[in-house]
Amino acid sequence: MFGAYGHTGRFVVAELAARGFVPVPSGRNAQALEELAGEHGLQARVASVDDPASLDRALAGTVAVINCAGPFASTTGPVIEAALRAKIPYLDVAAEIEANLDTFAHYRERARDSGAVIVPAMAFFGGLGDLLATAAMGDWTEADEAHIAYALSSWHPTAGTRLSGAVSRERRGDHRLRYSGGQWEQRTDAAPTLEWAFPEPMGRRSVIGEFTMADVVTVPQHLSISDVTTYMTVEAARDVVAPDTPAPTAADESGRSDQIFLVDVVVRSGGAERRATASGQDIYAVTAPLVVEALDRVLTGRTKIVGVASAGEIFDAPDFLRALAPHIALDLHPQKENA
Repeated sequence: MFGAYGHTGRFVVAELAARGFVPVPSGRNAQALEELAGEHGLQARVASVDDPASLDRALAGTVAVINCAGPFASTTGPVIEAALRAKIPYLDVAAEIEANLDTFAHYRERARDSGAVIVPAMAFFGGLGDLLATAAMGDWTEADEAHIAYALSSWHPTAGTRLSGAVSRERRGDHRLRYSGGQWEQRTDAAPTLEWAFPEPMGRRSVIGEFTMADVVTVPQHLSISDVTTYMTVEAARDVVAPDTPAPTAADESGRSDQIFLVDVVVRSGGAERRATASGQDIYAVTAPLVVEALDRVLTGRTKIVGVASAGEIFDAPDFLRALAPHIALDLHPQKENA
């Protein structure tokens, strides 16, 4: 597991251990690795993306690799290459739009041809929204629109989130990205502020529209939906960019913060609308059961395809989501006509 000692990585290590796996923590910070390994009685392996041989040593004898090390623009390529050399599955928790686009663009054919499994964005952003959108689609083969709205009670960013955001902004420049009409658009205008009627207890909230997150990468990779849009509650959007917002702090013995989230997904086709929602506590902590459940399904052959794949493409989305109890509360709404 690469990047094991980061904020999210620690949750993933704990989840792996709780489910009977033996994590092999790796990363470049030897002291942080040794401290983490000591806490869990594990053997750490120092490795750097600048040293392919060190990555090969880190992955030797392992059955898969989970990459939790951002910024992912720097780590995905080298760790995927190491996984391909080791002939083991690769999963990551990247929320960076550009890094995920790169993974699909650069490795789709190569991974498919070699029978490799690469699952990017298997996290709160990217994975969960994709699973919900896929579950909401049901038996539809296409839809006109998918809307994924996030209500966060607050958003205290980790150091990794801040660094990844800075890298994305540097790559993107003055533009923001939107997926409309089946293609990516670069926009220079301000994202709109809208109202979104979340299910209770969140209720109606102001949201930043076109707050483009990793779901806008993962969903169109396998679902025929021409417009995919993500939204974020205004307060959370302000939190994550404010320089004085503190990092998350533990509110329970598992290390979770007191942050509450609700993800509300609506897909529309003609006059019909379908909806799926999930709620829970701490977007960083919930990434751990998401990626570890994915790992377990990959290793036990509960997958639909090989190659580079979004969560909803490679897994049975409703079954996967139900397996996440008690980490999330799930509601798959009935179809509504003439929405």
